[in-house]
Amino acid sequence: MDRGLSLMKSNNKSMLLRSQTGDFDHTRWLFESKGRYGIGNAFWQEDQEDAYDGGMSMEDFMDKPWKPLTRKVKVPPGVLSPYRLLIVMRMVALVLFLYWRVANPNHDAMWLWGMSIVCELWFAFSWLLDVLPKFNPINRATDLAALTDKFERPSASNPHGRSDLPGVDVMVSTADPEKEPPLVTANTILSILAVDYPIEKLSCYISDDGGAILTFEAMAEAIDFAQVWVPFCRKHNIEPRNPESYFSLKTDPTKNKKRPDFVKDRRWIKREYDEFKVRINGLPEVIRRRCDSYNSREEMKEKQLAREKNGGVLPQEPIKVTKATWMADGTHWPGTWFDPSADHAKGDHAGILQIMCKVPENDPVMGHPDEKKLDFSGIDIRLPMFAYVSREKRPGYDHNKKAGAMNALVRASAILSNGPFILNLDCDHYIYNSKAIKEGMCFMMDRGGDRICYIQFPQRFEGIDPSDRYANHNTVFFDGNMRALDGLQGPVYVGTGCMFRRFALYGFPPPRANEYDGLFGQIKTPAQNVQMPVEDEDSDTQPLTSHPDLCLPKRFGNSTIFTESIPIAEFQGRPLADHISIKNGRPPGALLLPRPPLDAPTVAEAVAVISCWYEDKTEWGERTGWIYGSVTEDVVTGYRMHNRGWRSVYCITKRDAFRGSAPINLTDRLHQVLRWATGSVEIFFSKNNALLGSRRLKFLQRIAYLNVGIYPFTSIFLSVYCFLPALSLFSGQFIVQSLNVSFLLYLLIITVTLTLISLLEVKWSGVGLEEWWRNEQFWVIGGTSAHLAAVVQGLLKVIAGIEISFTLTSKSAAEDEDDIYADLYVVKWTSLFIMPLTIMVINIVAVVIGFSRTIYSEIPEWSKLLGGVFFSFWVLTHMYPFAKGLMGRRGRVPTIVYVWSGLVSITVSLLWISINPPDASSSSTSGGSTVEV
Repeated sequence: MDRGLSLMKSNNKSMLLRSQTGDFDHTRWLFESKGRYGIGNAFWQEDQEDAYDGGMSMEDFMDKPWKPLTRKVKVPPGVLSPYRLLIVMRMVALVLFLYWRVANPNHDAMWLWGMSIVCELWFAFSWLLDVLPKFNPINRATDLAALTDKFERPSASNPHGRSDLPGVDVMVSTADPEKEPPLVTANTILSILAVDYPIEKLSCYISDDGGAILTFEAMAEAIDFAQVWVPFCRKHNIEPRNPESYFSLKTDPTKNKKRPDFVKDRRWIKREYDEFKVRINGLPEVIRRRCDSYNSREEMKEKQLAREKNGGVLPQEPIKVTKATWMADGTHWPGTWFDPSADHAKGDHAGILQIMCKVPENDPVMGHPDEKKLDFSGIDIRLPMFAYVSREKRPGYDHNKKAGAMNALVRASAILSNGPFILNLDCDHYIYNSKAIKEGMCFMMDRGGDRICYIQFPQRFEGIDPSDRYANHNTVFFDGNMRALDGLQGPVYVGTGCMFRRFALYGFPPPRANEYDGLFGQIKTPAQNVQMPVEDEDSDTQPLTSHPDLCLPKRFGNSTIFTESIPIAEFQGRPLADHISIKNGRPPGALLLPRPPLDAPTVAEAVAVISCWYEDKTEWGERTGWIYGSVTEDVVTGYRMHNRGWRSVYCITKRDAFRGSAPINLTDRLHQVLRWATGSVEIFFSKNNALLGSRRLKFLQRIAYLNVGIYPFTSIFLSVYCFLPALSLFSGQFIVQSLNVSFLLYLLIITVTLTLISLLEVKWSGVGLEEWWRNEQFWVIGGTSAHLAAVVQGLLKVIAGIEISFTLTSKSAAEDEDDIYADLYVVKWTSLFIMPLTIMVINIVAVVIGFSRTIYSEIPEWSKLLGGVFFSFWVLTHMYPFAKGLMGRRGRVPTIVYVWSGLVSITVSLLWISINPPDASSSSTSGGSTVEV
């Protein structure tokens, strides 16, 4: 019997020939003869007489083959190859141009030539630091269907189809309810509780570093509203799951909705949310009334007690009663009081930990038709565990701001839930894509995922003005620089929207690291694993590591429960060992056991690890957790992980993973940039400088981190260069002897190559040209204001030890509720305006003086005027958004301001010509040299 080929059951072959071509009609033959394809999962013929040997059946093909969860999508070579070639061409052109500039000084204005040369040399160096890490940009894609098949489908190791995914602890940080409105924070919490991830594997924590009762009670209200909001989102597959954003959508809410009761449910839940908002907005008044009532009662008690002690007569001395802040149950609030007192102030209060939503059941809990007036039949109504945490603060302790709060939250979460992965979010960054955590988990659970320390998601913002005047979207950085770093050792950590591996955050090295030797790190060798030294052995006999970051962390504090949770988190964070290529994996079905309920000793231990003294004589903040000592603790924390050999991944999802808010006011934006730049200066002068990194840091990754610490210093040279056109017009000289062919040719080549590089960068990054131009403009604005101030402040801190305090960026809405962009037009004066404003005024006056000088000169030097005016307009064009920010709303600047500005410029120019008239002899000499060239 022929087992490999189909049998021909009809001998009338002529009937099976196609009428036109005469070819054999294989399809018709299969239909008429019931011919067989062979064996496979597409077709299987169940003929007993023709059965194949080996006991095979169709069921043997039903098991899906092993599939990777992620894949790299390379940038097309037609874009990347010219991009790299142009970078090399521009590097060569810059070397030749700078050599020509040094070899051809302007003897008539050596001071002007010298300043320009120094600035241009620095600009070339700064450009190299920025562009070299962009040599290998990549894209990535995830397969959520493969993740579901692997971890949530019934199998031999998981017969009931329970989720085998690891746990995730989502951490939200807030500090001041006045600047970070509780309604915004509550919406972020609601989007987390409704995320599409196994409920029993998810835990949510909020760190209230201010210890405010307003935030505490707002979270209690949010949990109450979540009882109906979360099942509603699951029932109707709502996106986004932030109620404020969902109800603000301008699109049709019924699109792709098929349930007949959707409109009724949406109308009901919208009314419930409006009532929820009113309750949140009314909380300050409710709490204050409650406190006044309880304090009045306490005052009456004290008066009654004093009257009884004084023989029924009220004493003349005033009775002092501490005005406490009261909770709804009639007890004192342990955190910060409205009227601060000892043990109840912002920097002096007890630690607070409240489990507001208990650990959910391991099995789904289905709703009922009468569940909260909505039909939740067949809908899982469980909520993830939620805890409110406010660490203890006492005078005399350095609490280390946000980094200290996050480390306290890491320890508390390790005691309560110990999720092997931690998602860090700011209070105003909510989950816009309910599958975002699963997208990130695809990378952690894929082959080689055990070497990934964190998954960084891009930051996307709402409420930005349509023109994005101050480059708030920052797409050039998030879609360009970060995507390019993903092709190296990974993107930097930017403070929010990041999913960490808990084990990496504890300061441990990766399971398989590499070291890079050679001048450019071209020699790659496997790194030796660092072994934990035996305590009994002498330290002198232990091998020395090449870098202090490569030592194993040892001092985690005196909590035994926390120490025992470390290996558990490491094991649970491993990928599934379901393929021969998976290294350091865990067996399938290892995470199916239910979580035990929380008991009083466990919660008490969690309260102990958030005490202010717990970090004494430990490595927290030094090599464990978020790193202390910098206002940009996020960048330093990510750098330390890369320095140990870990990799990170940039996850760009089709639907934005998270969305948040950003300051659109010019002053707020500059102060935000000032904070980032000051942190970069601190990094440069600290041991976190990339020049001191270990050999586990790739060469181009080291260049990228070096640029993080160096870029603020470009502001010094940028500010000087912005004054050069004005100085040229004032003096009648230029940075070169004359505008000869060589200078113009070099300038043309450098400009054209830079333009082409930018266009190709826009092509592979997906950034719009307008976004790129806005970024260029704000680079000049920020570089001459915030970056320059950051260099000065950073040097003061490093040299003189002067600490800089920053006000928290306000995330509240503008006062004019009719215009969502009203804050854009508010002018808040700050000293950061002085330098860019001076540059603008001086360049405008210099242009007028240059024209006057040339017109009144006996031999006009139009070439020098053209060069100076061109560069002055280059400066002024970049400063245009800054000028609009100073003018406020359109039409509010009186016309007389422009008239007087013109009159002042003309008067100053005429006065300058009268005081310093053009020199005919020098003009003729310079003009002659121009003609000769």
